[in-house]
Amino acid sequence: MQIGLIGLQNSGKTTLFSALTNTEITPELQAKTDLNRSVVKVPDKRLDKLTAMFNPKKQVYATLEIVDIPGLQVSDDGKVKITSDFLNKVKNNDALLHVVREFQNDAVPHPEITVNPLRDIEFLETEFLLNDMTMIENRLEKIQKDILKSKTDQLQKELPLFKKMQEHIEKELPLRLLKLDENEKKVIAGYQFLTIKPLIIGINFSEDSKDKSDGLIAEIEMKYSEHGLRIVPFFASFEYELSRLPVEEANSFMEDFGITESALNRILTTSYNVLGLQSFFTVGEDECRAWTVKRNATAQESAGAIHTDFYDKFIRAEVVHFDDYVNYGSFPKCKEAGVWRLEGKEYLVKDGDILTIRHS
Repeated sequence: MQIGLIGLQNSGKTTLFSALTNTEITPELQAKTDLNRSVVKVPDKRLDKLTAMFNPKKQVYATLEIVDIPGLQVSDDGKVKITSDFLNKVKNNDALLHVVREFQNDAVPHPEITVNPLRDIEFLETEFLLNDMTMIENRLEKIQKDILKSKTDQLQKELPLFKKMQEHIEKELPLRLLKLDENEKKVIAGYQFLTIKPLIIGINFSEDSKDKSDGLIAEIEMKYSEHGLRIVPFFASFEYELSRLPVEEANSFMEDFGITESALNRILTTSYNVLGLQSFFTVGEDECRAWTVKRNATAQESAGAIHTDFYDKFIRAEVVHFDDYVNYGSFPKCKEAGVWRLEGKEYLVKDGDILTIRHS
């Protein structure tokens, strides 16, 4: 799964990317006009606990790909414009994290001169809505012309669906709020609408303005209560410095600053949630691993995430939830307590399940 970092120039996107991916900020990185990419481990204290209990040869975290998309710049007429190149880079992501600047720094000017987080959020939301509205209108026009010549199954499916989307987006609401069934999602999958993507708003505060964070977040939540946004406050410069420290020093530093969890944890956890993902575990002396599946994935689908052969040759899954395993301390004791069980292929795997797959 791929998370795209977007935002205006000088919003702190690349600093956040460097903190999340533990890479150095270099002049070359900051000046790069193409994408910066990196795969990051998703922190999971449950996996750490299981690793401590089993002491395996190997520990494997779930991963996400983070993509730093070049910041939007001001054109010659003084306006920030979304280019086709920017749109093409955004469309390939499964979810988007819009980095919004709150910090003041005269040495790093804001593209719009003044710092105004609400204006910046509104700008991108409006541009994305206009982009999708134009796509829908153009497609509807073509469908209505083509259907006069040939009433194919595809056109018959698309016509009512695109009309439904048009009515929705004309209310200035993003497509991510429109209820679509699985068949409807398949019909429009290739169009890559921007407002259908899960969106996280990351507010980049300066360290001396953290007292303002609650008030600003409440204001954003009130204004965009119907837009299905997730908001994560962070301090990009602080997080970057934190990422350069050993774990014990970083924890002590966070405690002094009054932060209980790093931005990495909060952003990746939020990304997991908006993407509808969850983790299950496999454990043993050789390896403890977190696997990523969609919420409500079946036991057979989860087995297929481990190995494609396991899907076809699935027989049963031995299941114990993480909380139960930690509580009782071993598989035999879980069996005695009745929390270990065998499940069939239609079992819906829960976040935190420990699975052992039986296959032919």
